[in-house]
Amino acid sequence: MNKSELIEAIADSADLSKASAGRALDAVVDAISTSLKGGDQVVVSGFGTFTIRDRAARKGRNPQTGAEIEIKAAKVPGFKAGKALKETVNK
Repeated sequence: MNKSELIEAIADSADLSKASAGRALDAVVDAISTSLKGGDQVVVSGFGTFTIRDRAARKGRNPQTGAEIEIKAAKVPGFKAGKALKETVNK
């Protein structure tokens, strides 16, 4: 499912126009992104938890040349599925 299909599903499910559903989806994504950027985690009960994880600096290899490169430390978003989502997927 891509973004436009998700917007259509939201519009049908919530009896909204596609434009309203698109704005609602964008608002949710923006709110989650802003919270994660601020260092907070976002918990959606029954769905899951969005967090920021620290990835340590490490050495890697350039696949074309084989030369060793230094990969910088980074913060990466993470998601852990909630119990209800896991149960829904496994039915």
